[in-house]
Amino acid sequence: MRSRYSAYVVGDADYLLATWHPRTAPKTLELDPAQRWFRLDVVAGERGGLLDTVGVVEFVAHYRNGREAGTQHETSAFIRVKGRWLYVDAT
Repeated sequence: MRSRYSAYVVGDADYLLATWHPRTAPKTLELDPAQRWFRLDVVAGERGGLLDTVGVVEFVAHYRNGREAGTQHETSAFIRVKGRWLYVDAT
């Protein structure tokens, strides 16, 4: 999850698509170059350990877009496929 946040920070849409589960991934992803992510607060996590195949992470990501500042608060679901964690969806 933190690596996906870092990909948003640096604008790496290819990495985000590569770590998205194929069942829920969009065909393309366009990131807003004016949006600057500057802080990630992990609120809670469930499972996602070494022997788990699923995990859930609740977080708040902080951004700025021009003079506007905001947050994205979500709970993200991940699944491990062939040893690699993939983002599934969020609420």
